[in-house]
Amino acid sequence: MPLLEIAAASIASALAAQEGGADRIELCANLHEGGTTPSHGTLVESRRRLRIPIHVLVRPRGGDFLYDEAEIHAMIGDIEDCARSGADGVVIGALDADGNVDVALCRRLVAAAGKLDVTFHRAFDAARDPGAALEDIIALGCARVLTSGAAASVVLGAEAIAGYVRKANGRIAIMAGGGVNADNVRGLVARTGVAECHSSAGAVRRSGMHLRRENLPGLEPDFVQTDVARVRALVAALRGS
Repeated sequence: MPLLEIAAASIASALAAQEGGADRIELCANLHEGGTTPSHGTLVESRRRLRIPIHVLVRPRGGDFLYDEAEIHAMIGDIEDCARSGADGVVIGALDADGNVDVALCRRLVAAAGKLDVTFHRAFDAARDPGAALEDIIALGCARVLTSGAAASVVLGAEAIAGYVRKANGRIAIMAGGGVNADNVRGLVARTGVAECHSSAGAVRRSGMHLRRENLPGLEPDFVQTDVARVRALVAALRGS
């Protein structure tokens, strides 16, 4: 059965992923920006409470994947903190201004990771030449690459994802992510041959606040959180049950 990774942007989401039967979490923050690095406290408390592997997204901000020296030092520091705090892996990625994998920078990030498992994130989908990018990522020694097939969703990118699986030929795992849900995951696996799938399995959770301020943009009380039932449905779909 393909492995299921859940993108968890809070401790509660991480616990929901585990309860629902996920194999692993990608711990992050700010999923509305595509994900950024979670706090040290979030990682430590998640590690204390979870039995399943935790891979930590190392991305200092939203936007592009072109980083300056201050951001690079921050990423290296975050990776070192992940190793000290019990993470099982890190999720990294960087491009140069022309859209190629920034191999020199990524080598520094992989070196900082040491024995941690390394995933290359969806910076891959923003790369100029996916074929060349995939070869660079393999040469870096990454265990997997997360991709939607450079499309708005895995459904639209399924043909490209299948091509990456063929090109990788077992040298690296291709993990499909971007719109994966219980309704499409079995068909996605059948069409692409991916060994791993990635989803947030999120649902809107109504705030417990009695006082609700609905007129403050960015401070709306309700929020998105990983949903146990959605994780279970994904696991059941992957298992064919």
